[in-house]
Amino acid sequence: MRKGKAKVFRPTAFAFPYLVVTLIFVIVPLVLVLVYAFRGSDGSFTFANFKTVFTEKETLRQLGQTVGIAAISTAICLLIAYPVAYILASQPFRKIAILSLLFIIPMWINFMLRIFALKSLLSMIGIDKSFGAAVIGMVYDFFPYMLLPIYTVLANMDKSYVEASRDLGANPMHTFFKVTLPLSLPGVISGISMMFMPIFSSYAITVSMGDMNTTVIGAKIASLFENQNYGSYGYGSALSFVLLVLVLLVMWVGNVLTRRTQKAPKGGKS
Repeated sequence: MRKGKAKVFRPTAFAFPYLVVTLIFVIVPLVLVLVYAFRGSDGSFTFANFKTVFTEKETLRQLGQTVGIAAISTAICLLIAYPVAYILASQPFRKIAILSLLFIIPMWINFMLRIFALKSLLSMIGIDKSFGAAVIGMVYDFFPYMLLPIYTVLANMDKSYVEASRDLGANPMHTFFKVTLPLSLPGVISGISMMFMPIFSSYAITVSMGDMNTTVIGAKIASLFENQNYGSYGYGSALSFVLLVLVLLVMWVGNVLTRRTQKAPKGGKS
């Protein structure tokens, strides 16, 4: 009897509710988006929606601007987050847990409330809605996603590599570029992926803080689906599918780079 119960309550059975939710709310909507992407305004099968995505100048401009905003915001966050993570992961500051908590607390607040508060602050110091304000909003909102992966890797890094480098006569700068930085690259790549991809769809920030010429491709997709015209559904679905492919490509590149950087220390050691 006990053996029968053990077979019924297998650990994999607890994954069943998650699979059902994923199927209903993730897989089925993605299939519908793919179906609409290949449908014309008359309901026939067509590639015209994808042709419009790659030929319409306004869409290409918004896509390029989205990549630019994502690249600039990610670069700024990386330049700020790495030194902060390095300091927090160092021995004196690592014991003060409240310091790292201060960077996590803003994530507990609704992100729209944070954006409205930042918008009011920028307005008080004379920075109106612009491209720069939108980038500041992106950096402010996604900074913890860059900081935490880097901090985690640096805090859990094997300190014997650093000690060995110093024992062999390397100066602190040489040790950082030859030991610490390579070992922390998985956290850097993870932080870049966690920040770069969501910016494509975070149109609420650019709508609130950007001007009329500053927007991300997510706003274009939202406007197409909000339009009650049947033909706009196909165009919006095709654009969503192209964006999904770009995101998956970035994730694949990030995973490949992460695996290579994780294997590098082992190869060097051998």
